[in-house]
Amino acid sequence: MLYIVATPIGNLEDITLRAIRTLKEADYIAAEDTRHVQILLQKYEIQKPTISFHAWSDDRKLIQLLQILKEGKNIALVSDAGTPGISDPGYVLVKAAIEAGIQVIPIPGPSAFLTALSASGLPTHQFLYLGFLPMKKGRQTMLETFKDEERTIIFYESPHRIMKTLTEFAQKFPGRTMVVARELTKIYEEFFRGTTGQALEHFQKKNPKGEFVIMLGSESRKGNGNSESSDTNDNGSTD
Repeated sequence: MLYIVATPIGNLEDITLRAIRTLKEADYIAAEDTRHVQILLQKYEIQKPTISFHAWSDDRKLIQLLQILKEGKNIALVSDAGTPGISDPGYVLVKAAIEAGIQVIPIPGPSAFLTALSASGLPTHQFLYLGFLPMKKGRQTMLETFKDEERTIIFYESPHRIMKTLTEFAQKFPGRTMVVARELTKIYEEFFRGTTGQALEHFQKKNPKGEFVIMLGSESRKGNGNSESSDTNDNGSTD
């Protein structure tokens, strides 16, 4: 069986009992970064062989994992953080396993965009999740569709592109409501809530680090933006 095991996005205590048991019982653990996953495995005293499977893995690695599964072994697939297959290469293995007739079992848990959305204050009954936006090809065409989008729009952004993206959104969508979540569940967790322009101004005053979840509302917002930081006393943070 192939188990899709969700792991913490920051705080190592955000893992289910079922996930811990599955990792302990699996024959192998397939991970984006085998060094990174060792932090989690060591905390919960899990000693299992790990196999790397990431965006640069070739077909030989995929064939290797499928062969292990066909031999009757169990593999637990994990990502660097959160739920495998969500904006990471895990879906390739899942798709291949299904096509090979191998049972795929999800072990639910954390996901960064859902965590951010739940505390955003934006409408949650309908939303559009886009992963990472295109950097060049198709980006402007996609942004044009946001103008008439009534659902909450959610996407990820990296620290070295965050200022460029915030500048672009402040220009294209002036006055639109925006929530920016940073370093979720970690010591320096932060939520900024305001307009696109206020978000740009806020992050221009600091050197933003960490991974970002950006949420764009469908309406304009009046008033001052606000930022909330929380000290989670996160001794288990991977930072």
